[in-house]
Amino acid sequence: MHIRDSFDLMEVLPYKYEDYTYSDESEFHDQDKLTLHVKLVSSPTLVKAKKLDIIQFYCISLRSQKMIRAIILNRVFYKQILNLHDTYTIQGKWSAKQKALYITALRIGEIHEEKHLRSIYHLPQEISQTNFRKLLAKTLNEVGPYYHFDVPPLYQKKYRLLSRIDALKKVHFPTSNEDIKQGIRTLKYGECLEYSIRNLLIHEENRKEVTGKKKILDLKKINEFILTLPYSLSKDQIKAIREIILDMNQDSLMYRLLEGDVGTGKTIVAITSLYGNYLRGQIGAFMVPTDTLAHQQYEDIKILFEPFHIRVELLIGSLTVKEKRIIKEKLINKEIDVLVGTHALFSEDVIYPNLGLCVIDEQHRFGVNQRSQLVSKGDLCDLLLMSATPIPRTLSLALYGDLDVSTLSSYPLEKKKVETHVVNEDSTLIFQAIHNALEEKRQIFIVAPKIEDTKANYSVEKLYAHYQELYPSETLALTGKMKAKDKEKILELFKSGEKKILISTTVIELGLNVMNAGVMIIYGASSFGLASLHQLRGRVGRDGQDAICLLIDEEETERLKLLETIYDGASLAYEDLKIRGAGDFFGQKQSGFTPCHSVNVIDDYKMFTYAREDALEIYQNLSDPINENYILKVKQRMLKDEEILLIES
Repeated sequence: MHIRDSFDLMEVLPYKYEDYTYSDESEFHDQDKLTLHVKLVSSPTLVKAKKLDIIQFYCISLRSQKMIRAIILNRVFYKQILNLHDTYTIQGKWSAKQKALYITALRIGEIHEEKHLRSIYHLPQEISQTNFRKLLAKTLNEVGPYYHFDVPPLYQKKYRLLSRIDALKKVHFPTSNEDIKQGIRTLKYGECLEYSIRNLLIHEENRKEVTGKKKILDLKKINEFILTLPYSLSKDQIKAIREIILDMNQDSLMYRLLEGDVGTGKTIVAITSLYGNYLRGQIGAFMVPTDTLAHQQYEDIKILFEPFHIRVELLIGSLTVKEKRIIKEKLINKEIDVLVGTHALFSEDVIYPNLGLCVIDEQHRFGVNQRSQLVSKGDLCDLLLMSATPIPRTLSLALYGDLDVSTLSSYPLEKKKVETHVVNEDSTLIFQAIHNALEEKRQIFIVAPKIEDTKANYSVEKLYAHYQELYPSETLALTGKMKAKDKEKILELFKSGEKKILISTTVIELGLNVMNAGVMIIYGASSFGLASLHQLRGRVGRDGQDAICLLIDEEETERLKLLETIYDGASLAYEDLKIRGAGDFFGQKQSGFTPCHSVNVIDDYKMFTYAREDALEIYQNLSDPINENYILKVKQRMLKDEEILLIES
């Protein structure tokens, strides 16, 4: 559980509370959730029926004197707890049909009003909730007085916050809902402030990492490369390239995030950066999350770099041992200028003699350990992260404060809305869209949530069989399980336009660039998040022509209907976060250990903004010993987290 000492233990927060406030017993309605103080008047009996273990007993409510029939399902251990004539607090749902209370929770004796709220934690099976709470109570009582990690008094007073230890006591052992509210509010602000301070500290450390005198890149040469591209760049792309090249010209290292909606042209910005890295005589690495995307990026980069005799190679897990060995030898012998690949790029035996720039696409799909492993391959190399999950710039600064941020919000080509409809599988729109696309010699993506023919309605196998029968000369299928060579062949047939219909899983979600694609049909759309659906929708209409996306699902849910009216990725990402929560923004999966346990990136957006401003104020006033002491404590907590990361990696 990453509990390293008593202080860590106190910061393991509940994920919910059980409320044992006694119910109004004037009248019971079907499915009412009831909490009653009762006395047993019959011994419990155990009956086994089919797969059920049923405990039944009668009790009297000590408040209303009502006789109640109580039933417990599949919890045989309760029979050992229940004794005739003893009193209990029981909680459950009333069944009007059975005239019985189906018990979900039971506690011995009466619960006093100030203890009616009970905290519940995510715990391993070996640890009971009761024992964990006892340990917490003992720790808060004995160690709490020595726990001094509060935000500076100025901000405590400004926002009317509790001390951190008082907040923890109220959150773990609340006597009212107001206790929980005040405790969580204090902890949330503390987390936001600490997170912002950590980002500032990391940013400062990054800037201290000096590579020595770098070869200064000539912006004129970068402009000359841009003029060789087969299309014009947007103002945002030009601005982002300028920011990146100026960063690369600094003695300190570049740590930059390039974010932008689907189709805003992040890849060409990254390729131009790799060209700049080539000009200074260093190797560039371009890491992507899937083999399919790696293949495409490799082909695209190779074509653009060919006139400049820049040597590009591909390293992915599906290559043969011999193919991998040849590439690794070329790398050591400095016969590669740009290496494209997946997580294979940071394998232990991949040695970069002069790595100058790491580009990581869809950076949130790689853990912090993977990212740092790749960067550590170079002797202090620049880092460019890319993300297609656009969020408001102020939120980017709060979340990624250790990075400089470049944002692409405009589109290189005239961006047309991809007409989107939620339909059922019998809709005439489906075949009308396919017919029109084939008439216009445009391509069609059909996406299924699963590969194999399962009980699910939609799989690649089922849909391929269906469409192969209707359009036998046009239909292809692609899945992540296929061999690399088979994938390459299928993608080439589709991208060249020889075949018009590609049926696949979401393997095509990231970066597959087929300019002529005009139709996206997604079966089982409710299986996907809004961000994924938007990414898939972004695969069509990339040539600026009208395109259509059909979301096929049995129910027209309110969530799916959002895609019919919202075409902006940032707005959809915001809605998606509201629906599914903000877990992906925090935790080791994305950004390593963070102090954020109670903060929700959407609900607490304003708090993050204020905390970032306060963090900057603290950082700019280190002559104040209170601020200096606070930052020292944040550094100590960061060191503890780094120890765990080292152990786990």
